[in-house]
Amino acid sequence: MASVIDHALEEFAAEVGPVGPIAIQGGKTRWDANGVPIPEARLLSAPTGIVTYKPEEMIVTARAGTTVEDLHTHLKEHGQRTGLPDRGGTIGGAIAVGENDLNVLGKGRVRDAVLQIRYISADGEIISSGAPVVKNVSGFNLHKLLVGSFGTLGLIAEVTLRTNPVPAETMWLTAAITDPIKIFDSLYKPAAILWDGRTIWVQLEGHKPDVEKQQETLSQIGNFEQVERGPELPQHRWSLPPADLYTISNYKTGRFVASIGVGTVWAEHPQPLRTPDRGKQIIEERLKQQFDPTNRLNPGRKIGNWN
Repeated sequence: MASVIDHALEEFAAEVGPVGPIAIQGGKTRWDANGVPIPEARLLSAPTGIVTYKPEEMIVTARAGTTVEDLHTHLKEHGQRTGLPDRGGTIGGAIAVGENDLNVLGKGRVRDAVLQIRYISADGEIISSGAPVVKNVSGFNLHKLLVGSFGTLGLIAEVTLRTNPVPAETMWLTAAITDPIKIFDSLYKPAAILWDGRTIWVQLEGHKPDVEKQQETLSQIGNFEQVERGPELPQHRWSLPPADLYTISNYKTGRFVASIGVGTVWAEHPQPLRTPDRGKQIIEERLKQQFDPTNRLNPGRKIGNWN
């Protein structure tokens, strides 16, 4: 059955058109990440608005220019949220960047939240990938490919996301701990575990009895105190294998805060450029050639994952 395309998407596709360099701006919260669009590119904004919401099925469809804050405010009325990060910006921008929220262990990854994407191709056509259902085994997962592509393969216009319940209880706890893996292995499902080499911060979420039980577990390991929020994060975001945690002193991070079990590190200094994997480069170049042979979609940005 053909997908129903609303007039807002048709107007957006017409505005994009089939020729000329195009760049999409959202909240510009990560505007300098992975390169900056060339000055010649026309700046456009994606359409806004929530299209459909089925709280009983835990699925929401919204246009890409809608802010994450507006989306979560709407979902909160039914006690739900998504895996998109609460750091400002738009839905499309969050998906294009692909940066997970701080409490990714609790909310889940951005890529896993995306069920369907409708995007504008380099030819100015509306393309749909995925399906507005939680279980879907049909077709190619092009919508997953667009997560973290920085708008270099297609311009995100509308997305369907899975939602999850807002936890009944949430709290931050902190203690002076030198072995964060012990904390990670001791908890059933923490929302976040952050560590700066000396101090650990743990976010617990869930039903009250479950949170209290995990809080009791922590009290048997260290002298944990409840705090209002987690630590202030340094400016630069690194991506490292989680196993490199104990050798992080070998990296020139300066002050750092590591997300345990995730592989994300916020550091005082930027991550050095890594030697690109040639096989990965070839795949990226072929993808770009297939999706955008004239390099008109967000020219100046790289297709590869952002460090």
